[in-house]
Amino acid sequence: MTAIIILTIVFTILLLWGVPVSFAIGVSTLVALFAFLPDATQALVVSAQRMTSSLDSFTLVAIPLFILAGNIMNTGGIALRLIDFARVVVGRLPGSLAHISCVANALFGSISGSAVASAAAVGSTLTPQQRAAGYNMPFCASVNAISSPAGLLIPPSGALIVYSLISGGTPVDVLFVAGYIPGILMVAMAMVWIAVKAAKGEFPKEVYRYTAKESLQISVRAIPALLLIVIVMGGIVGGIFTATEAAGIAALYTFILGRFFYKTLDNRALIKSTLDAAVGTAIVMLMVGVSMTMAWLLASSGAATMLSEAIIGFSSNPYVLMLLFNVLLLLVGTFLDITPALLIFTPIFLPAAMAVGISPVHFGIIIVYNLCIGITTPPVGSTLFVSSRVAQVSLAQMTRPLMPLFALQVVGLLLVTFIPALSTWLPSVLLGKTG
Repeated sequence: MTAIIILTIVFTILLLWGVPVSFAIGVSTLVALFAFLPDATQALVVSAQRMTSSLDSFTLVAIPLFILAGNIMNTGGIALRLIDFARVVVGRLPGSLAHISCVANALFGSISGSAVASAAAVGSTLTPQQRAAGYNMPFCASVNAISSPAGLLIPPSGALIVYSLISGGTPVDVLFVAGYIPGILMVAMAMVWIAVKAAKGEFPKEVYRYTAKESLQISVRAIPALLLIVIVMGGIVGGIFTATEAAGIAALYTFILGRFFYKTLDNRALIKSTLDAAVGTAIVMLMVGVSMTMAWLLASSGAATMLSEAIIGFSSNPYVLMLLFNVLLLLVGTFLDITPALLIFTPIFLPAAMAVGISPVHFGIIIVYNLCIGITTPPVGSTLFVSSRVAQVSLAQMTRPLMPLFALQVVGLLLVTFIPALSTWLPSVLLGKTG
């Protein structure tokens, strides 16, 4: 118990001091290991062993490959085709450019699996058009921030891969399919508020109307990019390849698409995409390594079991517990990024959830949806900062328009929490299993 107290104190101090989260976790875990294990040498050895062994996973190979595919998409001009296609789909709606932002984020995120990449690509493309059309830019930036995390639910999703690993092997294919409806719901909740404001006449009246021929031409240009979704998920659902193999296929396909079909991926762009993917992978893998070491310490010291039993002791009612989980995770999401939060809190909350009859797949969607909301809130909100920067508006300006969108996302979270079929129905239909 002493080790856990030390871990908590050191971790909190380092976070408040402004130390990056991964280093704060690593240092605080190492200091706690000094108290938990007999000598310093053993603590250092265990720390090194746990970090390396936690990364020795075939499932984790999917993460750098999906990151690479997303980067190639962004630099290879594929994102522009998806945005054009979104303009055809929802361009006729009042508040068209705000709706386009939502749909484009869903499409881009469903291929790249990155909320930050989606917010940057969609925001930087649409911001000049929104500003020129006379849209309220703080509102547009808020819409971009709140809809871009949908890619962490709509497969392929790095967050769901990490959850599969830490939850003890919840099938990735089931999690991927389970994420579709909640991910679409996340985007739909934002579009509901856009529709409400459009009905009040708060947007420019300009909309995008295309002839049948123009719509067909734009759709044809986007089909090769959209086919990636069909290939990746069709292969996984059909049992042709695993999620990790699908990641490799996604990277190869985006390379072929950008290099030979769209011909926008030159050598310089390819090198940049690869280097950015390497940096992104290093950040994620460091986070996974140190967080898994912390999770091992929590399990070995009995702290995880003790906390799970305390949660169950609070109430055995699944509805009460799920509300408790949501409140705690929404608070956690304000100061922890999604990867460390998943790695730290899944081993604590999942046993308690399963004890009251919540399936690992349903709980996985709940925790990821929660933490998706978290990355749109300060002080850690990564999509919030990216959207603010690309729209050239301050966080203070975004506060007021963000609040109704945030409230609607909480409504979406409650729907996902208390209607398990939103997560389990699609896997049961397509895969014949829910876990």
